[in-house]
Amino acid sequence: MSNLNFLLFGVYPFVALAVLVIGCWARFDLSQYTWKAGSSQFLHDRNFRIASVLFHVGILFILAGHFVGLLIPEAIYHHVISTSNKQLLAMVSGGFFGTLCLIGLLMLIHRRMFNPRVRASSSASDVLILWVLLAQLLLGLATIPASAGHMDGSVMVMLANWAQYTVTFQPTLAAAAIEPVSLVYKLHVFLGLSLFVLFPFTRLVHIVSAPVWYLGRRYQIVRLKASKPQPKRAPAAQPARDSDADRPGLIDIPTVNPGAALGALANRPVAQAPRQE
Repeated sequence: MSNLNFLLFGVYPFVALAVLVIGCWARFDLSQYTWKAGSSQFLHDRNFRIASVLFHVGILFILAGHFVGLLIPEAIYHHVISTSNKQLLAMVSGGFFGTLCLIGLLMLIHRRMFNPRVRASSSASDVLILWVLLAQLLLGLATIPASAGHMDGSVMVMLANWAQYTVTFQPTLAAAAIEPVSLVYKLHVFLGLSLFVLFPFTRLVHIVSAPVWYLGRRYQIVRLKASKPQPKRAPAAQPARDSDADRPGLIDIPTVNPGAALGALANRPVAQAPRQE
């Protein structure tokens, strides 16, 4: 076994898992407001829902298939299905859901790269993770024709042994199990481990998010801006007031308009004093 093979597939998996766990913990503890997917649907909604559904449905089934196919021991699934039939099932289901995921991912990449509003709101990590996912998906689809050359399922068993030795902390056996497989499988595994390294620093963190705390939070009072108009109330009755004539000690003083008074004075002829001869 070469030292490079041991470093890449014996040591690197544990480095990637350590970065995944510690990075996620640090980001959630120090920067919770960045723990989000950062949806840009309100910027451009055309075909976004179709692309998102295709991508997410495809990727979820692919992840579930990898989990079941790699981590269930051979002695257990042999009670249900043979190794060769399991490989055939993996090729057919992986090809179908991989194609769905590829179509959705290409639509999302085109939207992210060529829509001005979405592109302006995208960070470098948003663009990077899409291209890395595309490369990983293409490598995964490339393993299907490679697997067609050996339908006995022997390579699938080697990959499953590598995954099971890795999760049981046996790096030497894990590196030895994956060494005989062809390059396309090794590239697919290596890039998949690299996604674990990128996970805490990108929007991929929303995969492990769930609104659990939302169920136990206090109720919020929401008031709408556009409230219904309130009915007008009738004016309150004013108490009756005595007229000024009924009040003792008061006299009527005529009111004079100052403007009219000044105008009258201006029009009044001025008396001239008699001249003395």
